[in-house]
Amino acid sequence: MSATPVHGTWEPHPAARWEDAYLSGNGRHGAMAFGHPHDEQVIVTHHTLVRPDPDGQDDHDRHPPRLAHRLREIQDRLLAGDRTAAEDLTDGRPLRWVRPFHPAFRIRMRLSPGDLGDHRRTLDFRTGVAATHCAGRTARLFVSRADDVLVQHVTAPAAALDIALDHRLPGAPGTLDVRHDTVLTPDGTLLGLRVRYPGSTRGYTGVTLVAGVAATPGPRGARVEDARSVLLLTRVRRHTGESDTRAEGRALRDLLHLACGSFDALLARHLPHHRTAYDRVTLDLAADPAERALPGSALLTRPDSPALTERLFAAGRYHLLSSSGLNPPRLTGLWTGDWDTAWSGAFTTDANLNLQTASATAAALPEVTAALASLVHRQLPDWRDNARAVFGARGVVAPAHTDGATGHAYHFDRAYPLHLWTAGADWLLKPLVDHDETHGRRDPRTAAALAEVAAFYEDFLTRTDSEGRLAVVPSYSPENRPTGGSWGALNAAMDLSAARHALLTAATYHPEHADRWRALAAALPPHRINADGALAEWAWPGLEDAYDHRHLSHLYGVWPLEEITPHDTPELAAAAHRALCLRGAENDSAHGHLHHALIAARLHDGDRVGHALHQVLHGDHFHASLMSSHYPRRDVYNADAAHTLPAVLIEALVRSTPDRLVLLPAPPPAHPRGALRGIRTRFGAGLDLTWTPDGATAVLRPTRTHRIELRTSTGARSLDLAAGEDCVLTLRTR
Repeated sequence: MSATPVHGTWEPHPAARWEDAYLSGNGRHGAMAFGHPHDEQVIVTHHTLVRPDPDGQDDHDRHPPRLAHRLREIQDRLLAGDRTAAEDLTDGRPLRWVRPFHPAFRIRMRLSPGDLGDHRRTLDFRTGVAATHCAGRTARLFVSRADDVLVQHVTAPAAALDIALDHRLPGAPGTLDVRHDTVLTPDGTLLGLRVRYPGSTRGYTGVTLVAGVAATPGPRGARVEDARSVLLLTRVRRHTGESDTRAEGRALRDLLHLACGSFDALLARHLPHHRTAYDRVTLDLAADPAERALPGSALLTRPDSPALTERLFAAGRYHLLSSSGLNPPRLTGLWTGDWDTAWSGAFTTDANLNLQTASATAAALPEVTAALASLVHRQLPDWRDNARAVFGARGVVAPAHTDGATGHAYHFDRAYPLHLWTAGADWLLKPLVDHDETHGRRDPRTAAALAEVAAFYEDFLTRTDSEGRLAVVPSYSPENRPTGGSWGALNAAMDLSAARHALLTAATYHPEHADRWRALAAALPPHRINADGALAEWAWPGLEDAYDHRHLSHLYGVWPLEEITPHDTPELAAAAHRALCLRGAENDSAHGHLHHALIAARLHDGDRVGHALHQVLHGDHFHASLMSSHYPRRDVYNADAAHTLPAVLIEALVRSTPDRLVLLPAPPPAHPRGALRGIRTRFGAGLDLTWTPDGATAVLRPTRTHRIELRTSTGARSLDLAAGEDCVLTLRTR
């Protein structure tokens, strides 16, 4: 039993489904370990693996539609009252999904059968090591952040161990061109798997070095005889044309020599990158030590247990870190065991990616923000194409879906006019701005991107309503439509908030343009409050709200922005709260519930935060791996709940801006006591918070001298912070 939160999980049985496999990753390579001691399977993934179109296929539909020449006509019709006009702003193409993410292959290791009576598989969040222990046999693996390699070690494997690389995973096309190579080298046996996509010169290669033991080649791998332990090193490369398996093998052998053939030496190289990041933040909810000791699957049957919330918080940070590197997390993080991944396993930027990365700044994971920045900056040329093709504008427009390889906006149809959505760039850049504020320095790449967003709005925001105020037209509120209108409409609240925020933020980074951009922001219309007293989703007469929807795009000004707050804009905050109360859950998607919770936390509604968490925890949204599902009853493997839950808990307990700290804004009633340590604030201080029903203590560790406003349940006051001097705050709640 543990007197402190457990930074890992365990199961007494192997995973029967790939969804229950334990996950490891370094933001490039991913691994899914089933934990069977006699027939171990490890599915290998890589962020770059998306299935291409066949060579020679017309890729016109993979580019943004060229519609700029028709934009003014459609704007005229919308402004004149034609509420379906935006449906004509298309080039007539059918819905085209982004290229689907897929697994690479599985490493299969077969040993002689034995007793499973003392089986235990574990996952250590602090190290990223997934391990299996059974009948004197041990298998361990991790994915190295230092060396970008999957490392496996098997001890006491018995008389014979068969090792194979097998591409035959669920949904794999039967027309893949697959070749296997087995090469004996002085340092061990090199297994190669080369896969070419149907009709394409593109493919990927997996290489595994079975180190330091003699092996006999087989059809898809090799057999190792009489070895007490085996070390495996694996990498995957996506490529065009042929790959050089031997060169990949030499790189693995060089790494083997560098680490003196030692699993522990390779792990020691990895830990400063992984453990240092993971250990920065912890949550302790004073859970029952006996419940903390339970296996994950047993703990999931106790949805009201603080031990479960502790473990899911820890697992969420672990999985978020592990899936962030080359890219931020996909809809499935970095992992899938099936080629038919829901929604193409894309990066969906109109809520899902944004929710998953919501904790990056406060939870002290700059690695996640860096991964998001990597995706954004690689795709900026494509975002420029979107702005020119669809809107005839300078600057940038982000897509709502991307496979990671291209940022072109081509996924749209009548009911999902995502090519008309203009708020995406602001949402994706917001975490980069938060990072700059937290660390007290401005990234010139972020500054340049913000200037391009402002340039887009300068060119796009040229139409006015009957009262002479600027109008956002066409305007789309993901993924809803107004009663009495079509999906493409006018003045969606999200678009108004995003345009204002983008222009004002760009002005702070570029004082030479500040007057012009602030004037443009000021010319935008205010939000509308509807007849129900709720903040309207569309600030346009006749476009009425449709309340039963999983997305909460219209409350973008509450979260992630601070445009609407109970402190600064109480009337709008009350209207936003009314809108939140009226919003239905639609299909009970996890992202909808947790998005609801994040907004509720900003509006200081702890009961509503608690209800949203209750819906997810009681909805059977988590697999034994502690990765989550999109729908209740573990339907559709999806990382939204797993990665967003830490953000919800942090927002409910601590909120900061560059000049304000709010303590315990919306503590969930289910957790009356606890400790949250290592949080980063946007005014540059670390923060440790402990709370009980009677009060709370916060310790601030400022890195710069600054005056902030402190807000608690008892009111507000100024607080002067001095760099390097701890500040201890004691609060009484009774």
